[in-house]
Amino acid sequence: MRKFRMLAAFLAVAAGLVSGCSGTPGNGTSASTAPSTASAGSPAGTAAPSPDTETSVPAPAPATSRPAEGPGQGNAELAITVVPSPGAPEVDYTLVCSAGTPAAESSHPNAAAACAALKANPGILAPAPAGTSRPCTQQYGGPQTATVTGMVDGVAVDSVFARTNGCEISAWDAARDVLGAAGGAS
Repeated sequence: MRKFRMLAAFLAVAAGLVSGCSGTPGNGTSASTAPSTASAGSPAGTAAPSPDTETSVPAPAPATSRPAEGPGQGNAELAITVVPSPGAPEVDYTLVCSAGTPAAESSHPNAAAACAALKANPGILAPAPAGTSRPCTQQYGGPQTATVTGMVDGVAVDSVFARTNGCEISAWDAARDVLGAAGGAS
């Protein structure tokens, strides 16, 4: 259920961004039909709804998508998909952590180790992007791929892991506890 909510929130944000960038004036709506975010119980002049109020206006995207290096808060809501090899079935996990402790809805095979790793260094989910000027050994570590999406310490995460060169193998190894046992890399 949490995975569905995260996907729905992502799609709502994406739809808001697409409609805001469509380039067609008016988009068939007028300013008077736009949803209001002011609540009846809020003081005059404030437009922010209470945290528990559902709105039709998507939340703004986080300012950055790179979690900080070093110790973090240990809060995470992640969807993790690992593909052990091409054509093999995907292995999906949900990881929910609060202050470095796994929540009951986590389906991760070793949620305690994964939450502890994220609390120690949330930056493990932000490997350096491909194409940077850092040298990487040309070695092959295996066909495994993994995708991690969600939030860590309030920062959006959308990372892809592979094992096709030395830099990617290093990033995979750093995130091994989060990627889970299905990673197949030893």
